Amino acid sequence: MDMSWYHWIILGLVLGVLELMITSFYVIWFGIGALLVGLAMLILPMDFTSQVVLWTLASIGMTIVWIKVFKQSDKTHAGQADAALGEFGVMVRAVEPMGRGEVRFQKPVMGSDTWPCVSDEAIVAGQRVKVVAVDGQLLRVGKS
Repeated sequence: MDMSWYHWIILGLVLGVLELMITSFYVIWFGIGALLVGLAMLILPMDFTSQVVLWTLASIGMTIVWIKVFKQSDKTHAGQADAALGEFGVMVRAVEPMGRGEVRFQKPVMGSDTWPCVSDEAIVAGQRVKVVAVDGQLLRVGKS
């Protein structure tokens, strides 16, 4: 099988469009790898085995770089949650034990100045509270 440079370019574009449809964010790296092989073939001729090896290495390499560098943003959210611990706010909507309320902060916490919250004790609106834990999208608060 002999593939020309434009075959690799077309494959890269098809994989890019496929990525837009399935949004897995992994297929794109194989599409970019195919585009790189197509561009490399414009500069120097390669046999089919070399093309496949270059495509595989480029695709895997870009996937690893994406995981190591760009996926770090997932880990920063955990750090933001830890930063919320100990913050003080004011109850906007009262909370009953194991019920939901809403707390407002003077400065934004994790990107928002109001958050839904839960508490082990009843807290009335207007009372000052302290964040004691972060449970997913809910803040666990206690009286300060």
